[in-house]
Amino acid sequence: MVVNDFIYPAIENPITSLVFHDQFAFRPTGSTTAAIITLLHKVTHLLLTNPYVIVIGIDFSKAFDTVRHHTLLDKIAQLDLPDHVHNWLVNFFNNHSHQTKFGNEMSTFKSISASIIQGSAIGPASYVVNGSDLQAVFDGNFLLKYADDTYLIIPAVNVDSRSTELSHITNWAKHNNLKLNLAKSQEIIFVDRKRKEKVSEPIEISQLQRVKVMKILGVTITNGLSVSPHVQSVIVSCAQVLYALRVLRAHGLCDSALQTIYHSVVIAKLCYASSAWEGFANATDLNKIQSFINKSKRSGYCSPDLPDFENLCTSMNSDLFSKVLNTPTHVLQPLLPPPNSTQPYGLRTRAHNRTLPQRKSHLADCNFIIRMLYLNAY
Repeated sequence: MVVNDFIYPAIENPITSLVFHDQFAFRPTGSTTAAIITLLHKVTHLLLTNPYVIVIGIDFSKAFDTVRHHTLLDKIAQLDLPDHVHNWLVNFFNNHSHQTKFGNEMSTFKSISASIIQGSAIGPASYVVNGSDLQAVFDGNFLLKYADDTYLIIPAVNVDSRSTELSHITNWAKHNNLKLNLAKSQEIIFVDRKRKEKVSEPIEISQLQRVKVMKILGVTITNGLSVSPHVQSVIVSCAQVLYALRVLRAHGLCDSALQTIYHSVVIAKLCYASSAWEGFANATDLNKIQSFINKSKRSGYCSPDLPDFENLCTSMNSDLFSKVLNTPTHVLQPLLPPPNSTQPYGLRTRAHNRTLPQRKSHLADCNFIIRMLYLNAY
């Protein structure tokens, strides 16, 4: 009740300097899919005017366990909350204690002034509030957050700002009793592989690992914006599920039950965040997934009436795009172009009233919003 009725509305309609538009977790319309869509949208559009775009995946050590209560409560006080709700939150975070049991021995209670409970309803929403004042220092740089998963996006034109941005994040973390773990943070340099000119990559930052493949919120993407490694890893994971289903069948589980498990586990894995990455998949990637589904149908693990992967994606894309169009507070609304108020000819009603953006590059065309705008244009 406190989260749904008070904290969420305060996050969606902030009246303070706290910023939530870059946060995609624990919000009514937020999701990992929306976060990946936004990240790829920003990267591909920055590549229109930059030879490369840097994305740094930030790792905070034990983020939920170390958030300082008094700095969190200072930020909660800035939200538009009724007094009784604010007082309840203050009371909730005060007078916490911890006790350790080892064998038959019990320690004395120790008061703690940090940590939010990740498994509770209030904990994740509290972390969203706690991270709301972490912003990029330089214009043109962006931060994208999904709870404590934080990604710093820097275009080539701002490459010299990397150290300053990381120092700023380190200082912010220290103030909030968090720790930036550079050893587990990663940097990837995204480029457009179809460009003929050679890209000269910037000097690596000490302690920061540079990679050519990065897993971003569960989706593996290469520095050339290929998702082939993601498709391959998902198919391998799903093949392991098929082995488990084979064992269950041998122990007498009926086909209808096997198909229920297949749909809830395998299809969920194959379609995870597909709205974000499907446009970047090549024909070979999509054929591999469809071949896997076809094999599952022949083996009886999958219902023969299950739609093809392309149709599954089309249905999910349509549902998501409809929600974006019809929900003014949707986290993906800022990616939409403005409405087109003029229609000089007596044409039939379009599926949406948005202005069609100019198509500038093959990578930008891969993005969810661009694909759906043109798919539903006529």
